[in-house]
Amino acid sequence: MTKTLHHRACHLCEAICGLTIEVTHEPDRQWISSIKGDPEDPFSRGHICPKAIALQDIQDDPDRLRQPHRRIGDRWEPIGWDEAFALAAERLWTVQQAHGRNAVAVYQGNPSVHNYGLMTHANYFLGLLKTRNRFSATSVDQLPQHLTSYLMYGHGLLLPIPDIDHTDFMLVLGANPLASNGSIMTVPDVTKRLKALQARGGRLVVVDPRRTETAAMADQHLFIRPGGDAALLSGLLHTLFDEKLGRASHLPVQGLDAVRDALSSFSAEAMSPLCGIGAREIRQLARDFAAAERAVCYGRMGISTQAFGTLCHWLVQLINLVTGNLDRPGGALCTEPAVDLVANTAGGHFNAWQSRVSGLPEYGGELPVAALAEEILVPGEGQVRALVTVAGNPVLSTPNGGQLEQALEGLDFMLSIDLYINETTCHADLILPSTCAMENDHYDTTFNLLAVRNVSRFNRALLPRPAGALHDWEIFVGLAKAFAARAQVALKPTLAPAQMIDLGLRAGRYGDGSPWHLSLETLDLHPHGLDLGPLRANLAARLKTPGQVVDAAPQCMLDDLRRLAGQAPADPAQLLLIGRRHVRSNNSWMHNFHRLVKGKPRHQLLMHPQDLRARGLIDGQQVRVRSRVGSLEVQVLASEEVMPGVVSLPHGYGHQRQGVRLGVANAQPGGSANDLTDECLRDGVSGNAALNGVPVEVEAA
Repeated sequence: MTKTLHHRACHLCEAICGLTIEVTHEPDRQWISSIKGDPEDPFSRGHICPKAIALQDIQDDPDRLRQPHRRIGDRWEPIGWDEAFALAAERLWTVQQAHGRNAVAVYQGNPSVHNYGLMTHANYFLGLLKTRNRFSATSVDQLPQHLTSYLMYGHGLLLPIPDIDHTDFMLVLGANPLASNGSIMTVPDVTKRLKALQARGGRLVVVDPRRTETAAMADQHLFIRPGGDAALLSGLLHTLFDEKLGRASHLPVQGLDAVRDALSSFSAEAMSPLCGIGAREIRQLARDFAAAERAVCYGRMGISTQAFGTLCHWLVQLINLVTGNLDRPGGALCTEPAVDLVANTAGGHFNAWQSRVSGLPEYGGELPVAALAEEILVPGEGQVRALVTVAGNPVLSTPNGGQLEQALEGLDFMLSIDLYINETTCHADLILPSTCAMENDHYDTTFNLLAVRNVSRFNRALLPRPAGALHDWEIFVGLAKAFAARAQVALKPTLAPAQMIDLGLRAGRYGDGSPWHLSLETLDLHPHGLDLGPLRANLAARLKTPGQVVDAAPQCMLDDLRRLAGQAPADPAQLLLIGRRHVRSNNSWMHNFHRLVKGKPRHQLLMHPQDLRARGLIDGQQVRVRSRVGSLEVQVLASEEVMPGVVSLPHGYGHQRQGVRLGVANAQPGGSANDLTDECLRDGVSGNAALNGVPVEVEAA
């Protein structure tokens, strides 16, 4: 028996923490015997979270599929790869021949951006389908942020990131980085970084309907009525204009006068009833933010997934811009990654077409996933009759999951590229599983784009792939070849992902012709990763709008301000549902591993004691929660973490569905919050799902 040490990063979440992994070797097998944080990683500095340790559990999970499976009635049987590719190609081609290209839909899940083979090669096959019915987890998450960057800066991936290591004042809305390890902000060991902010005399202010883990360590926490963030941000921006608290920006900007005029009636006093925060507090917060030498406003999931999600993110960008903190150290800065997805790509497009039933706009070639179920269920020309899912579980992660579940049962054919038979893939006719994380290479193109420092590393596979297994990119190549042959179309040649990354590194700002000479060969010589330096001002040179200016006043944003102005204050008697995440249970797949689900149960509905008493309920009893679209039963937990009028249910539970083969997850109590969320509640600009602020009723079960 021998043991070897390897260094790589965890890519199960945005933090991309460096790991030291011990592999034990015997003549007939190899296995992971230890996973620890890598203290020599220049970015994560030894930090590790529970998800990284779970890499070992995924590798050894008996529920993980290791070869293609075809469903025959209620049972699954293994089949060979060539047979599986031919079956998928035949069924998808037949559906499109009979009903048109858009009769096949695609859904890509969150893990698609955590694996470079999916990033580089998914479209090699999916692009051949030429369907406009493409959906992804983007539209239950960060779509408003991408759209805002596209409208203001000309590219959906020009996403300014908080310069957390140098700021003096950080205003956080709808985000809980202590649970998420950052989100649209790659920031390992965020707790130490926020404590360092406070230790140097800076302030952390959190605005959230729940006293989250991040809010608990903040210098100030403000409760806000769910959905009220756009009103608060408008009041802050109005105060900055009204009291002349702004600071000149070095960026070329157009439209600020139009913004000032549009906000003339959005005073702190007018906005206070809409957000539940006092006018005096709003004005003082604006003054404190403007007075800080270096400040940054940061909003995430909680403000994305509400009815004014895009408006919220536009206002966040404007607050940073007006105070001179956009594209400024200590404020919000764009990254300069080694493989630059912005430099050589078009900025994107918006509303080039709309969904068939509800007319929701596309962004970047994808429609909002809130429309997926109706596109399957509503008859007519263009009705979706077949579905391809890639590394996703939309039954648990998209609004009105019960309706989607019903829709999936009526499909003519469903193909899933996935490791598990979960709540979504149990409806598939064919499941194709790839190798696991430790069996393939990885380079993080996405989360280096969002990192609070410019870093780079390449991870080689630690374990040999099992006999007969295929990497995800090889699965897409196999599907593409089979479909191209059936459709009798030419297929362009492709490269392996590692070759693509090597070309990207060499062509980038740190590649050939730079002092770094970055390539895969270079990164192989630095197994702990390379620190390429702090973020710096660069947005002016990278703008992709016409005229290369910041467009501060996109017309759709000014129009949405009028919609906000017409909002009536919320009924204080109405309970509003919000989600929540825990570092051990951010996503549904995390519930199938003992080390992540152990400890205190986390599935309960949080409810303020005042609201319990008003309904004659007691702490710990079983309650029924009802919304317009569904109901579920769950245990209620009295908690002053949530403000009165707000209840909170975690994401990703509800595994007790027929046909699911997840042994540990099946035993977990709790219902799916997305059996309550409403597919008709959407952001008015982007169509993003409004998963927060859902009206519900709670009663004894």
